[in-house]
Amino acid sequence: MTTWCSAPSLTADQRLEVLDLFNRTESELGREAIDEGRRRTVVHRGAGEHWLDLEDDHVRRYALLTPGEPAGIEMCGGGVDPRLLEAVLDRHGVVDWWTRGDHDTAGGTVVRTLQLLRVALPVRVEHDVALPGEVRTFDPDHDAHRWLAQNNAAFADHPEQGAWSERQLDERLSEPWFDPSGFFLFEVDGRLAASCWTKVHELHPDRFGEIYVIAVHPDFRGRGLGRMMVLHGLNALRHKGVTSATLFVDESNTAARALYESLGFSLDREDRLVRFAAH
Repeated sequence: MTTWCSAPSLTADQRLEVLDLFNRTESELGREAIDEGRRRTVVHRGAGEHWLDLEDDHVRRYALLTPGEPAGIEMCGGGVDPRLLEAVLDRHGVVDWWTRGDHDTAGGTVVRTLQLLRVALPVRVEHDVALPGEVRTFDPDHDAHRWLAQNNAAFADHPEQGAWSERQLDERLSEPWFDPSGFFLFEVDGRLAASCWTKVHELHPDRFGEIYVIAVHPDFRGRGLGRMMVLHGLNALRHKGVTSATLFVDESNTAARALYESLGFSLDREDRLVRFAAH
């Protein structure tokens, strides 16, 4: 019988076993085993409620719960385990659970759907207009505060993206994958109007690119800057030798989805946030 237990932190051995589990799961699935932020929590020994399915004191399965109203949880691999769900609801009463890809929502209520879109490179569009100015790359020493202000304004109502701190940005800038040559800024009259942060998944067998963050300051919306910055990012990825690119978008963001579809993006996967409540 599966027995899940929770801990406020991982031992050194458990941390290594969980990271090994992530790597093995990603090799099996061909995609990320768990959300990037949760992986970072394990890597950097961050705070969280760690749920472990142990066999002979070794980690067989893993999930991470983060506090909130309600709390949020994701299991390595993206599924829902009934026994873990029961144990979590006994403690929290209500929980939002991320399922990745084609997983049974187990009778919960879907409260959010995140779409993974993909496009082949190069992208060719007709009658496109170039940016009305020069695009430059991000300088961590001089642009961090300005970019955070622009990003947080652009995503003021977004549950994950809208309130980044300096620490959260610094963690990403310190990741092995960070490459400032793929982080683009566009200014209008000395103000940071738009940005496009790209990422190359160098260790994935397919070596694909990603539009990691695309943001337009609210004061500069309606000028087509989002479309032009996405195209700039896709062209930069193509020049780095990748043949496809991805991005995530909320299913409810119809304007963004229409933009991406006009550039040739198509649906690759849907992830669902499912709310469960104790009876």
